[in-house]
Amino acid sequence: MAERVIPLVDERAATRTAFAPSVLTAPTGLLQDHWGRPLHDLRISVTDRCNFRCRYCMPKEVFDKDYAYLPHSSLLSFEEITRLARVFAAHGVRKIRLTGGEPLLRKNLETLIAQLAKLRTFDGQPLELTLTTNATLLARKAQALKDAGLNRVTVSLDGLDDEVFRRMNDVDFPVSDVLHGIETAQAVGLSNIKVNMVVKRGSNDDQILPMARHFRGTGVTLRFIEYMDVGATNGWCMDEVLPSAQVLERLQAELPLVPLAPSVRGETAERWGYANAQGLNDPALGEVGFISSVTHAFCGDCNRARLSTEGKLYLCLFASQGWDLRTLLRSSASDEELAAAIAPIWQQRDDRYSQLRSEMPADAPAPAAGGRRIEMSYIGG
Repeated sequence: MAERVIPLVDERAATRTAFAPSVLTAPTGLLQDHWGRPLHDLRISVTDRCNFRCRYCMPKEVFDKDYAYLPHSSLLSFEEITRLARVFAAHGVRKIRLTGGEPLLRKNLETLIAQLAKLRTFDGQPLELTLTTNATLLARKAQALKDAGLNRVTVSLDGLDDEVFRRMNDVDFPVSDVLHGIETAQAVGLSNIKVNMVVKRGSNDDQILPMARHFRGTGVTLRFIEYMDVGATNGWCMDEVLPSAQVLERLQAELPLVPLAPSVRGETAERWGYANAQGLNDPALGEVGFISSVTHAFCGDCNRARLSTEGKLYLCLFASQGWDLRTLLRSSASDEELAAAIAPIWQQRDDRYSQLRSEMPADAPAPAAGGRRIEMSYIGG
């Protein structure tokens, strides 16, 4: 195999300026993009730091002890995040997911959750508040997160075998501590917990069945994610992608599954429920999901925007540029001006990277997007 070259170019500076138009139009809660996709989901990165060094996300070769993380002054404050979230809710956002890096590394994160829990959607409903975490700090933080108003957590876990897991996280962290975090989250009442497993052929695909056996019937939904070509530092190649269809085949050989309907429009995961002896879905056994952004694009219903740690708005996980909202936010702009600046950004959105890639021959280069794609560790998955 040829040696991989991991670029060390910092692409965080790639940005566009957001402006408030001279004529302000009030939000209607029905904002749509070029393809008619609504804005319902906002993912907010609260830190660019992580205590894992997973090779598909933050490899040690790049994110070493000398890596220059964002200074604290560049990060949005909790009050700034809450203010922007309020504006996005006025445009139709119903769900907010806090991500990172590892979001629980952000000090006093429960304070932000408590602030977000007071917000309401355009039609007056509470926002759905979720968190993606590697669970290293979840056991000690779960009760505070629940008390602050967090609805549920999604845990990243790439295997049950301790040797495999330590190799994947590349910091020698034990799998037992992650499992303890999940159990603690359940114990304090965080429901609908999901576990995300990135499947990388030849690295952890032998963990597919052990993971399914472990979480079947526990109330935890396990989701298998195809190893994605996000960013430039993970050395991605198609040979390491195990298509979801093959993962499903492995599961079906031992654990019969039946397809389930999507729970909401724009859902990224294809849902399958465990079947009972009669071949019917048994809700008590739970379900699994497949996120197939490499082999089965779901761009057509994508309703997600992403806000980086320093206040840049990204319209696609595979984007190469973001829109600077922090400068406008810190320039004494009103909420009305912020809303009016965000609206045309979303309305002009025509991103469909995965769909374009899937329509090209397998040996064709990835579709150009105006530059190197932003790192997943910077804007969250």
